[in-house]
Amino acid sequence: MEIKPGPLLQQIDEPADLKKLGKEQLHQVCDELRQFIIDVVSVHGGHFAASLGVVELTTALHYVYNTPYDQLVWDVGHQAYGHKILTGRRDNFHSNRKYHGISGFPKRTESEYDTFGVGHSSTSISAALGMAIAAKYKGEDRKSVAVIGDGSMTAGMAFEAMNHAGVADADMLIILNDNCMSIDPNVGALKEYLTDITTSQTYNKFKDDVWKLLGKLPVGKNFTREMASKLEHSVKGAISKSSNLFEALNIRYFGPIDGHNITKLVDTLQDLRNIPGPKLLHVITVKGKGYSLAEQDQTKWHAPGLFDKITGEIYKKKYSTPQPPKYQDVFGHTLLELAETNPLIFGVTPAMPSGSSMKIMMDKMPDRSMDVGICEQHAVTVSAGMATQGLRVFCNIYSSFMQRAFDQVVHDVAIQKLPVIMCLDRAGLVGEDGPTHHGAYDIAYMRCIPHMVISAPMNEAELRNLMYTAQLPKTDFPMVIRYPRGEGVMADWRKPMEEITIGKGRELKKGEEIAVLSFGHPGNFAAAAIREVKAVGINAGHYDMRFAKPLDEELLHQIAQQYSKIITVEDGTVLGGFGSAVLEFMARHQYTPTVKILGIPDRIVEHGTVKELLSESHYDAPAIAEMLKEMMVDKVSVKILQ
Repeated sequence: MEIKPGPLLQQIDEPADLKKLGKEQLHQVCDELRQFIIDVVSVHGGHFAASLGVVELTTALHYVYNTPYDQLVWDVGHQAYGHKILTGRRDNFHSNRKYHGISGFPKRTESEYDTFGVGHSSTSISAALGMAIAAKYKGEDRKSVAVIGDGSMTAGMAFEAMNHAGVADADMLIILNDNCMSIDPNVGALKEYLTDITTSQTYNKFKDDVWKLLGKLPVGKNFTREMASKLEHSVKGAISKSSNLFEALNIRYFGPIDGHNITKLVDTLQDLRNIPGPKLLHVITVKGKGYSLAEQDQTKWHAPGLFDKITGEIYKKKYSTPQPPKYQDVFGHTLLELAETNPLIFGVTPAMPSGSSMKIMMDKMPDRSMDVGICEQHAVTVSAGMATQGLRVFCNIYSSFMQRAFDQVVHDVAIQKLPVIMCLDRAGLVGEDGPTHHGAYDIAYMRCIPHMVISAPMNEAELRNLMYTAQLPKTDFPMVIRYPRGEGVMADWRKPMEEITIGKGRELKKGEEIAVLSFGHPGNFAAAAIREVKAVGINAGHYDMRFAKPLDEELLHQIAQQYSKIITVEDGTVLGGFGSAVLEFMARHQYTPTVKILGIPDRIVEHGTVKELLSESHYDAPAIAEMLKEMMVDKVSVKILQ
């Protein structure tokens, strides 16, 4: 199905083409750009509501600024679809997030207009400031602009960057895109603070009146720009506290303005482009703007999948038999079930209550579960603080995002041996979100930390059992439970929970000469592969190890003595992970089996479906079967077809 852009959008292959249009034509450009995003995403999928909310802002930025010479940095990046379409990727936009297609996020290797690769939040101000400092050092008249959402502004890194920007004397503009949303509704004092700004009628009316007055005064030796600036600061300080947060950091504050008024945006950006130093423009937008259903339910329409753009029906796969639940939903329901019997359980998540299914508990027990905003570091340490008081905290963070809190895991949890239960959702390859979101490294970076227990369930029942075990009083140490994105394997998953002995694996199948040691969900791939190779005469053993730390050394001694060939399988990096731990054990005890490690390769894995990426990374069921046959080539029976 060919999707054609509107007549004006069809003429825009780069921002230079956009600048050829009159300002009065930009309204039509925005309408066509918004419709094109709706048309393509409804058919091909992707993030949705975020890009609709910044159509006018995106158009105005490329109209006013000299991109890519001027550096435009998008925070997170799922709102940058309009940016991609206007910068030469319109005709290839249908490949967005598809295997070997364009990325769903800005990516430096994809376009010179993508000045900084993003995917995690709150990096834009730091990156843009670095670019501005470099431009100043090199003597270039290059502008730097960071577009950051109000949700991303809750992270500490954004405040660290603003604190530096105020004294760096670098020419940069921060655009605060305020829509009260990240993926779920924003939380915290900053949200209330920004709401005060946008609703303070006294401040906004007085500010407008003063600027009208300034516009009528003669500009000359008796009324300099410096005097106007001093008057502006006095007005802001006297009338409202609204701008003090930013201006106390020596960042000039402008706004709030309507982010859907393209004419106002262009005029404002043209004025700000000529004002030196660090400054912030507060823009009010509506996430999902222009598609009524997305405006009404912004969380649901953040990334809805394929849908009928007319009726709004979101297409779901239809099955004739009950399907396994998503691991995240098993987590959410099990957490609530445990909390109903254990009054010490508390839930914490950094801005992902829906994605992690923590919302299930938040809806039923709002006093015992919380969203702390996009603050992974804070999430870990506040969990540690609660743990000192005897609470059993389930801190749910996506594997990729937990990387941001590594110091807190070491310093605030492990050194003090606090029993924080870190549930790492989206472990392994996550699919279309690509390398910024793959949970590739947590096994390796957690395994090097003393006192840490690292576990992974092979199925839903095992996840429930690990969660049950983690909240028991005798589990008085930090524990990681990692599990993948998406569905498990058990349609009938609500089994009674049982304690699992820490550091103990299980023998699933006894074999001869060769064994597969699996960690977590890939054990299901291994089981399928072992069934396949049985037809060619390979009788492989299978062991679900459950724990990467501590390893089940008793079981490993048995395996090393029984099998001369071993394959390890994990959905983490092959360097420093579960397979490495097995090799360390073998070397330490002077065992000499042939060991092959399967997992995420030592390179950046790009985006695509999980199935495509598993195949590319060679640890799906066919790849395991292939490795079994390769290692047992002398034992494979040859079947002659009659």
